[in-house]
Amino acid sequence: MLALPAAAALWFLPFALPIAIWVAWSDMKFMRIPNKAVIALAAVYLVIGPLALPLDVWAWGWLHLVVVLAAGFVMTAAGLVGAGDSKFAAAMAPFVALGDLRLFLAIFAAALLGAFAAHRAMRALPAFRGATPDWASWTHAKFPMGLALAGSLILYLLAAIRFGA
Repeated sequence: MLALPAAAALWFLPFALPIAIWVAWSDMKFMRIPNKAVIALAAVYLVIGPLALPLDVWAWGWLHLVVVLAAGFVMTAAGLVGAGDSKFAAAMAPFVALGDLRLFLAIFAAALLGAFAAHRAMRALPAFRGATPDWASWTHAKFPMGLALAGSLILYLLAAIRFGA
């Protein structure tokens, strides 16, 4: 049983899904996560959160954003992750119930491995690469982490719909 209620995940998913797809696509094509996408996801939590969650739970979610943003700032300054990745992770943080943190980290680990393998496999396929010749991630030295972050958010919300309180 997940701590995030299934009803809350059902509220969030229709709004978070297109933003997550946008982030994954943008990071693969441009190696950038648009600030508009980060703001849009935070706005979803701002507007939909009070409808989906008890107000005290919703309010505590904002602390998750602040903590992850601070950690992301340190990681970005250390050159470990990109600024867009840090900002998007912070915008995702309120959606993750604290009681589900271990599960979410496991989902993220699996999504990261799957996204990396899929990205490298697609990059090696001439037909796929030919259909997307202008994607910066094919030749960039770094991996488009937005692909794994977006996948993690969607998988977590889907898991909450299936196994949430």
